[in-house]
Amino acid sequence: MNIDSVGIIGGGAWGTALAQAMRRAGRDVALWARETEVVSAINARHVNAAFLPGVALDQGIRATAKLGDAAACDALLLVAPAQHVRAVAHELQPLLRTGQPVVMCAKGIEQATGQMMGEVLAAELPQVIPAVLSGPSFAADVGRGLPAALTIACADEAAGQLLAERLGSAMFRLYWTNDLVGVELGGAVKNVLAIAAGIVDGQGLGASAHAALVTRGFAEMRRLGKALGARPETLIGLSGLGDLILTCGSPQSRNMSLGRALGRGETLPQALAGKLAVTEGVYTAAAVRRIADDKSIDMPICAAVCDIIDGRTSVKDAIGQLMQRPLKAED
Repeated sequence: MNIDSVGIIGGGAWGTALAQAMRRAGRDVALWARETEVVSAINARHVNAAFLPGVALDQGIRATAKLGDAAACDALLLVAPAQHVRAVAHELQPLLRTGQPVVMCAKGIEQATGQMMGEVLAAELPQVIPAVLSGPSFAADVGRGLPAALTIACADEAAGQLLAERLGSAMFRLYWTNDLVGVELGGAVKNVLAIAAGIVDGQGLGASAHAALVTRGFAEMRRLGKALGARPETLIGLSGLGDLILTCGSPQSRNMSLGRALGRGETLPQALAGKLAVTEGVYTAAAVRRIADDKSIDMPICAAVCDIIDGRTSVKDAIGQLMQRPLKAED
């Protein structure tokens, strides 16, 4: 199997940043976007001002509005928002070859079904070799060529190692694992916890509260991971703890930024107004709560975020309820 060309499915900030990373790795790149203005801007001016402003794009990135152009590449990176992955994968199904690697880059859980992105991929694209890419990485950093390290998961060891070798570069270091569930789970749950961390900041509760929130949130991620079969070492790695630290620690994170707005008293519609990019944690919160309830997993922070998003409780009441929970052993 050769991986000389990479198709990027999705022309948002992360898809565009990954296109940059793939060019630095020496791959030919075809980037598919639904927005005709994004396609035109990338091809004519080598910019994506709508989603990744201020980043000059490699002139070798070829943008296209034809899904088949990207699907013809040796490997695909599926970078559609999590709640749209099934529809996009369904469109791709007749265009893909048996044994073609498809790397899931969306971080979320399907709200309607509670399925992980890997489960969606298996249902819609059973003929491909599935993989997952996740880890601490802001699109702007990767787009500008700043150093980043991520995890790529693939059950097929030979395919996973080849993907890590051909998609990675000196500034985009990839570590391989076969724990797809663990890599997916870390990327999804950290978005919900980042909203909670942002709420703490927006309320002005201080660094001590922020550290406590992130630590107890990580405990919730580990409990969910154990129930779903994720390996503990994956969750303490780049795609779990690493991504959690990044996303909960900077307002560059869309999820943390949303949480800060909610913590300052904005309503959810006000906090989301004018944003082109999807804030995945808004949708993932309900899916995480559904899984936790079904499996009787104690995840009070994620449940509180879900309640705030759904308007079932206020920020102040949610914080009060978390602080007044019965005392217990930390572990």
